[in-house]
Formats: sequence, structure tokens, C-alpha cells
Amino acid sequence: MARRSDIEGMAELEAMLKKLEKVPQKVVTKAAKAGASIAFKAAKANAPVDQGDLKGALILKPERRTKVGKKMYNIKLDPAKNDIFVKISKEGKRSYYPASQEYGFRVGESGYIPGYRYLKRAIDGNKDAIETKTVQVAVKDIDKILKG
Repeated sequence: MARRSDIEGMAELEAMLKKLEKVPQKVVTKAAKAGASIAFKAAKANAPVDQGDLKGALILKPERRTKVGKKMYNIKLDPAKNDIFVKISKEGKRSYYPASQEYGFRVGESGYIPGYRYLKRAIDGNKDAIETKTVQVAVKDIDKILKG
């Protein structure tokens, strides 16, 4: 013989889960931007200032949404300023100043100057802060939805 048991508050839990299924995209966008802005500020602070204005050329650009509930931001150089950073040597070789500052470059036959890794350090050095901020903003907005 089958037993029947009731769980107290089950109806309320089911109602909350249904509301969570319909979390608006703006919640995800706001949370992703909050986390990305931490890395963006760190990248601007770490950018080298030897030549060119890397700090002024960095932008925070959202990717186009491909899936509902997903949002990503890129920290990249402003394409409008590419002409400032592309250099062509006497031999006709093309070099890109921001890439050489991030990854390093060869000097002569056997020399190598390492890059600053300012973009990589902006993410790696702030990973915990980015995750925390993203979750805090998302939880805050989701709480508003669930209460309202």
C-alpha cells in the first residue's frame, strides 16, 4: 500500500522555481557587466604607457547574445584606434604594438623581450573578486524578482 506524505512549503517552492525560470536577461547582463568592470579597471591600471595610449584605447564590449541567460564581455582595444598601433617596418613586416606589449617580441636574432601580460593579469589577479561581484549582483536582482 502506497503512503502519501506532504512537504510543508512545497507549493511556495514550486512557485519560486517557476519565477526563476523566467529571470530576465537584464539580470544576467547586469551581473556580467559588474564582474567584467573589475577586470576592465585592472587592465587599464596595468596597461603599459611606454608608447601609444593603451589605457585610452581599451574598451569593454559586450558579445552578441547567442543563448538566453548568457552574457559575456570582452576587454579589447578600440578598432577605431588600430591605425595608431599598427607599425610597418622597413622590411615590410607588420607589427601590432598592443600584442607585443601583452605577449612580448623578438629583438634581433636571439633576443626576446617578454610581454607585460596586463590583460591576463587583470583577469587572473581578480578572479575571486570578479566571481564574488557577479554572484552578488545576480543574487540581489533575483531576490527582488522572487519577492515581487
